[in-house]
Amino acid sequence: MIIEKNQIFREKYNEIKEGDSILTTLNLKKTEEFIFIDLLERNITIFPSALSQLLTRSKCFQAAVFDKWIIPNTRIIRDKNDMPCLINDYCEKNITKIVTKLDRKDCGMGINLWSSPEELNNNVIFGNPVFPFIAQPFVPDSVDVRVIILGDYTESYWRKNFSNFRHNLAMGGKSGEFKLDYHQIKMCNEIMERGKFPYAHIDLLISENKTYLSEISLRGGIKGAKINTPEYLEKINKIEQDFKDNL
Repeated sequence: MIIEKNQIFREKYNEIKEGDSILTTLNLKKTEEFIFIDLLERNITIFPSALSQLLTRSKCFQAAVFDKWIIPNTRIIRDKNDMPCLINDYCEKNITKIVTKLDRKDCGMGINLWSSPEELNNNVIFGNPVFPFIAQPFVPDSVDVRVIILGDYTESYWRKNFSNFRHNLAMGGKSGEFKLDYHQIKMCNEIMERGKFPYAHIDLLISENKTYLSEISLRGGIKGAKINTPEYLEKINKIEQDFKDNL
């Protein structure tokens, strides 16, 4: 059995067996993600991979899995009990400005800038914090680069907001072509391999000749890209069809 629609997946969930395939991104609620474990335990083929789908959903999971490539001293804050370690660590290292990212927010809506660890802690203690989130040192004078990789197609472009530290285009940023060097391309390929991504949108943060992973997703906006929507969908459809043909 090959399932390519979420509705059919829901209807056939308990009939799926080893040797069957699910060839679609599953539209699961946050409280349903245990389903991925059940499917893997039943040896069901999932495409895109269960790992890539879960990583796309969670910035905190990305921080755990891609620790090698993200901004140093990034921390996952699961609840108030994680704050004392962050304060002590950041103060010892003279880290002042902090960026936080809410776990499941996109388009820059869950990104905030704090002037000090204490300011963040005050909000957590006296405010109305939303857990979990990641906290990482603010990297000034950095270049935000979106990389789109679809099989043998790769393009990259910088994004810059001259009036807001959020550089994504949804928040008013501008864009222009950016040429990746060999090491940056290699890094993107390694990240995709680690997360088992068949295709991806990768956001890089480049500062002082250092390149960090900001985020990765199976899909995302293509505003600012050379590729248009029909071409984009055609390339993804080809990747999916090639996988199906090789089952």
